[in-house]
Amino acid sequence: MTKVIHVHLIHGRKNYYFGSISAIYTVLTEEEVGIKKSSLLHAGLADGGVILNKKAMIRQGELIRGPRTEKEKE
Repeated sequence: MTKVIHVHLIHGRKNYYFGSISAIYTVLTEEEVGIKKSSLLHAGLADGGVILNKKAMIRQGELIRGPRTEKEKE
Protein backbone atom coordinates (compact mmCIF):
# COMPACT_ATOMS: atom_id res chain seq x y z
CA MET A 1 0.00 0.00 0.00
CA THR A 2 0.99 3.59 -0.52
CA LYS A 3 1.64 5.81 2.49
CA VAL A 4 -0.12 9.16 2.75
CA ILE A 5 0.69 11.91 5.21
CA HIS A 6 -2.32 14.01 6.21
CA VAL A 7 -1.66 17.55 7.46
CA HIS A 8 -4.64 19.36 8.95
CA LEU A 9 -3.98 23.05 9.61
CA ILE A 10 -6.07 23.85 12.66
CA HIS A 11 -6.62 27.59 12.26
CA GLY A 12 -7.05 27.62 8.50
CA ARG A 13 -9.15 24.45 8.61
CA LYS A 14 -7.33 23.19 5.55
CA ASN A 15 -6.29 19.63 4.77
CA TYR A 16 -3.30 18.57 2.71
CA TYR A 17 -2.19 15.10 1.67
CA PHE A 18 1.43 14.28 0.85
CA GLY A 19 3.45 11.27 -0.24
CA SER A 20 6.39 12.06 2.05
CA ILE A 21 7.44 14.31 4.90
CA SER A 22 9.82 16.16 2.58
CA ALA A 23 6.94 16.97 0.24
CA ILE A 24 5.13 18.80 3.06
CA TYR A 25 7.84 21.44 3.15
CA THR A 26 7.64 22.11 -0.59
CA VAL A 27 4.14 23.50 -0.03
CA LEU A 28 4.05 24.60 3.61
CA THR A 29 6.62 26.33 5.80
CA GLU A 30 7.89 25.09 9.15
CA GLU A 31 6.06 28.03 10.72
CA GLU A 32 2.74 27.00 9.14
CA VAL A 33 3.16 23.36 10.23
CA GLY A 34 4.51 24.22 13.67
CA ILE A 35 7.34 21.67 13.58
CA LYS A 36 10.71 21.53 11.88
CA LYS A 37 11.28 18.99 9.13
CA SER A 38 14.09 17.28 11.05
CA SER A 39 11.86 16.87 14.12
CA LEU A 40 9.00 15.46 12.06
CA LEU A 41 11.33 12.97 10.36
CA HIS A 42 12.19 11.54 13.80
CA ALA A 43 8.68 11.76 15.31
CA GLY A 44 7.59 8.18 14.65
CA LEU A 45 4.69 8.70 12.26
CA ALA A 46 5.26 5.29 10.66
CA ASP A 47 4.06 3.54 13.82
CA GLY A 48 0.62 5.14 13.63
CA GLY A 49 1.65 8.14 15.67
CA VAL A 50 -0.04 11.51 15.49
CA ILE A 51 1.71 14.83 15.89
CA LEU A 52 -0.54 17.51 17.34
CA ASN A 53 0.56 21.05 18.09
CA LYS A 54 -1.08 24.48 18.17
CA LYS A 55 -0.92 24.80 14.39
CA ALA A 56 -1.43 21.36 12.86
CA MET A 57 -2.34 17.73 13.26
CA ILE A 58 -0.11 15.42 11.24
CA ARG A 59 -0.66 11.71 10.79
CA GLN A 60 0.43 8.99 8.41
CA GLY A 61 -1.96 6.49 6.91
CA GLU A 62 -2.19 4.14 3.98
CA LEU A 63 -3.98 4.80 0.72
CA ILE A 64 -6.45 2.02 0.06
CA ARG A 65 -6.86 1.25 -3.61
CA GLY A 66 -9.24 -1.02 -5.43
CA PRO A 67 -8.03 -4.01 -7.43
CA ARG A 68 -6.54 -3.32 -10.83
CA THR A 69 -8.64 -4.24 -13.82
CA GLU A 70 -7.29 -6.39 -16.63
CA LYS A 71 -7.02 -3.31 -18.86
CA GLU A 72 -4.86 -1.48 -16.28
CA LYS A 73 -2.50 -4.47 -16.05
CA GLU A 74 -1.61 -4.26 -19.76
